[in-house]
Amino acid sequence: MAIGQFAYASSTQRFMACAPLADQPFAICGVPYDGVVTNRPGARFGPQAIRTASLMLCDAIHPVFDVSPLAHLGDALDMRLPNASPLPEVRQHIERQAAELMARHHCVFLGGDHSVTLSLLRAAKARHGGEPLALLHFDAHCDTWTDHFGEPSGHGTWTYEALQEGLVSPAHTVQVGIRSSGERAAREYVADQGGQIFTARALRGLDGAGLAPVLQAIRQRIGQRPVYLTLDIDVLDPAFAPGTGTPEPGGLSSSQVLTFVEELADLNWIGMDCVEVAPAYDHAELTSNAAATLVWTYLAGQVARRTAP
Repeated sequence: MAIGQFAYASSTQRFMACAPLADQPFAICGVPYDGVVTNRPGARFGPQAIRTASLMLCDAIHPVFDVSPLAHLGDALDMRLPNASPLPEVRQHIERQAAELMARHHCVFLGGDHSVTLSLLRAAKARHGGEPLALLHFDAHCDTWTDHFGEPSGHGTWTYEALQEGLVSPAHTVQVGIRSSGERAAREYVADQGGQIFTARALRGLDGAGLAPVLQAIRQRIGQRPVYLTLDIDVLDPAFAPGTGTPEPGGLSSSQVLTFVEELADLNWIGMDCVEVAPAYDHAELTSNAAATLVWTYLAGQVARRTAP
């Protein structure tokens, strides 16, 4: 079967107008797939919206890390995916293309719905010796349901599947911002397996120095195990990110999530994704701007870490 792209995915616009991907240490890649969303579709348009928003980052010198990732970054544009195929086939294509990129670069992937993360974790675990990874998961939803409204897999099951497959270590898995409705078995699944959950309710009113105990707990739990960051934009309150498929009131602020990304930059990060940006529901590009800033902050932190004397 030929693998195609939607017409919109033919754009050559790159993140922060960086160079095309060649031998740079860091890579951006879009994963334009939203075939298993349960509410509002449109996250397939997320990668290009995030790239467009990133152009406002100008010279890209980060005010905390005092570096720009531009000289270290290339954009591979979007994966070519058989979007009309069953999810298992799509996931195979994502995993293969991700593995090729991870073999040469430290990668940030732009989703796409959250189902794509399972393929990215499969590729990342294989790349980093096969030992279960640590996982830091920002989300309004636990994504630990055992089925997806009767389907065996989707964007609400990937965390359960990753733990079941041994892709991530339960004891080194941390969820932040969880707040949606859900039965206890799913809602507390990560904690029941030995991981840690910081709900949005527990984080209300905490920012800056107030987040220090949370940051310390995450740092102690993850240690120096290779850790993957997955950031569902709906972890943010809809006031900060209305452009997403399943918005949940009562979420984190942009400044809270930025604090997490900035203060934890020295962990042993091996990659990141930012998913569920659905620009059709955005207002004034609030969501895509937040996503672009969070991705830029992650990249700047990793460049600073790599280039430190």
